[in-house]
Amino acid sequence: MKRTFVLALTLISGSLMAQSIQGTWQLTNSKTCFQADMKESETEKELTPMMGGTSASTVAKLIIFKKDGYGQEGVFSVGRKKGAEMESFKYHLNGQELSFMDKKSGMITRRVIVDELTDTSLKIHDAMKDCETKEFAKVK
Repeated sequence: MKRTFVLALTLISGSLMAQSIQGTWQLTNSKTCFQADMKESETEKELTPMMGGTSASTVAKLIIFKKDGYGQEGVFSVGRKKGAEMESFKYHLNGQELSFMDKKSGMITRRVIVDELTDTSLKIHDAMKDCETKEFAKVK
């Protein structure tokens, strides 16, 4: 009885800790090194909500990670079923390092570090530049 309880508890805690990157993710926030170093003035803080706070975005940058180690990245517009300029890639997640590879040659084209991965959010930064960050929200 005791062994069964411990085994069940171990399985449950293991499944909670292992989050999957698979699915469709929408870019919600992106900062370059320049933006990360720049401080907003008081005037900019006041004007930013008035300039863009009421407009709805008509495009969304999506990245799709499939189960088979392949994925797609592109921009989707309102009213369109398929994304424009969808780029296919292979990916490999090793610990916290996510490698994007060319689909045909298998050469690594980009490496990022996964800072946070939950059921609903993904935060990454470029492996070469800690200051370039991107935040994604899970769509599917």
